[in-house]
Amino acid sequence: MKLSQTRIAITLAVLVFTASGCGLINRVRAKNELNEAARAYREGHFTEAEQYSRRARDLDPNSKVALSFIARTIHAQYKQGVQAAENIAKANEAIQAYQRILERDPKNDEAYKAIAYLLGAIKEDDKLRVWIASRANDGSLPPEKRAEAYIVLASKDWDCSFKMTELPTNKVTTLAAGNRATVSYKKPKEQKDFDTAQACVKRGLEEIESAIKLDPASESAWSYKTNLLLEAIKLADMDGKTDQKAELEKERDIAQKRTNALSEANQKKKQEEANKTPAPAKD
Repeated sequence: MKLSQTRIAITLAVLVFTASGCGLINRVRAKNELNEAARAYREGHFTEAEQYSRRARDLDPNSKVALSFIARTIHAQYKQGVQAAENIAKANEAIQAYQRILERDPKNDEAYKAIAYLLGAIKEDDKLRVWIASRANDGSLPPEKRAEAYIVLASKDWDCSFKMTELPTNKVTTLAAGNRATVSYKKPKEQKDFDTAQACVKRGLEEIESAIKLDPASESAWSYKTNLLLEAIKLADMDGKTDQKAELEKERDIAQKRTNALSEANQKKKQEEANKTPAPAKD
């Protein structure tokens, strides 16, 4: 009986050793495949690099590096600005590959930003807004990361209004004393265009307030608040609401002062850090 138990124990030990040995060998082989993938990528052979990366993943299914290589090599095959169906399909394939990275590593910034870029590149604006909003509302992320997402959303809403208010047909330039030019704004011919811009500015200001609550010292957030208030001023001018315009101008001045103060503080901090950096040794 004891002899039988000893034989079983030896057999199990051999199996464990063999399994672990195979695992080690496969990881070494996977690393070699990734080295080949990196070489092919540097040479611009992205399809070949993807194949090496997939073989590495098959050899070592737990490899996060292999997942990253697969996503990057597919992404590299996408041609920016080309709206052909096969190219759009390649972008969506890359998006799915990055999503697999996020399933294992939800806080992976590279994968998140790559998906945001690709959704924007293929003009999936609604999906892009949902994607960024999901990050803005993710309470598990650091406040600064969530604030960045709110700023991106606000920037898109600012752009929505700016494109309308800055159309030459919606601006009136007059010369005052001393040839000083002043600009006033008038409503577009289509009321829906004005309503759309107004909705964008309202939403953008709400988003930027959320960003400031999360990161009160964000220069970018205060800068976009300034710009969104400027859009609100233009819209009030278009709508003939002089009292509202005057109040918005006061708010804009406060936001601009805060932006300037943060900019100066950031510049000073950068200079101090640069001064701390030791000079390179001389021969």
